[in-house]
Amino acid sequence: MPTYVDQPVAAPLPNLENLRKQAKLYVRWHRDGHHPVAAQIRAVLPRFKDLTDRQILEHDFKLSDAQELVARQSGFESWQALKTGVQAMTDIAQPIDSKPELTRAEAQLFVADIKASCAFFTAKLGFEVVFTYGEPPFYGQVKRDNARLNLRMVCEPVFVGDIREREQLLAASLTVTSAAELRQLFVQYQAAGVDFLQTLKQEPWGARDFIVRDPDGNLLLFAGPAA
Repeated sequence: MPTYVDQPVAAPLPNLENLRKQAKLYVRWHRDGHHPVAAQIRAVLPRFKDLTDRQILEHDFKLSDAQELVARQSGFESWQALKTGVQAMTDIAQPIDSKPELTRAEAQLFVADIKASCAFFTAKLGFEVVFTYGEPPFYGQVKRDNARLNLRMVCEPVFVGDIREREQLLAASLTVTSAAELRQLFVQYQAAGVDFLQTLKQEPWGARDFIVRDPDGNLLLFAGPAA
């Protein structure tokens, strides 16, 4: 994805002055016609959701709009609500020796066609599209429940020959909580005509799993307990 040297950097704790600077930076990006900010505006502000990147960048975008964008990205409905929330969090700030917590990790799959890949994941594997970016799209994300996969378009092969299958180089590992759910998922994918590199199998270490091959050759492991 495109990056910019002066992207806003998150502070250890929410800081209102940093958030104000972030809003001003979004205004400047919009004014300068940076397409990535258009995708963020469309995804977060409902009144822009049906507009294209070009239409968003040509649309009036004031500091108040940018402040609302920052607020909604932080989980608040308005800039005023964000200011109130920041003050509350400041009042109950965590101890200085608290350790950062990683809340989520997302796999990235390399694909040749974002639209075709999204169609596979929605029609065959029961995912839904979170977003796609670009015209035509070159980046996107799909999810099912708490599992999220990022899709990145590449124009050349990333792996040589059949090394992925020979070495079982997994693109992602996805888990369910019970053996019954894993079996049900496997049967659903069989009925959908999914391509399996490995069907449902009991592993020596006690787990059960199967491996799906997507149209781009990415290997997706679905695993759960044996019983």
